[in-house]
Amino acid sequence: MTDRQGHCLCGGVRITAAATGNEVGACHCKMCRRWGGGPFMEIECGTRVSFQGEDNIAIYDSSDWAERGFCKRCGTHLFYRFKENGHHGVPIGLFEDDDKLFFAHQVFIDEKPSFYAFSNETRDLTGPDLIAKYTQL
Repeated sequence: MTDRQGHCLCGGVRITAAATGNEVGACHCKMCRRWGGGPFMEIECGTRVSFQGEDNIAIYDSSDWAERGFCKRCGTHLFYRFKENGHHGVPIGLFEDDDKLFFAHQVFIDEKPSFYAFSNETRDLTGPDLIAKYTQL
């Protein structure tokens, strides 16, 4: 487990995530692809996440079960957070590169468009599987 520190593009928001693993995931849901122009590449950070520069964070209530945060100054995506339990998925690009990271899972695999494919062997979850894993809705 690794403590990670990162920041948005302009530096107006700094993030500290305690005891993250090394697994990187991708979300292929339509909302994430619209949000960032492609799959959301993230690291699961759980609930032990803190921010400096919170005045620069805007939150978008994106669904019944989750919300998304971004920097109001530069637009950098900061997190995807489950409302029920506060679990954060944070874009891996906010943190420094780490050669111990590996691509481990893909979610909303049932919504992945056919025009791209990753060659890595990963654990794959459908959208309903993911929602059931992290919520009690």
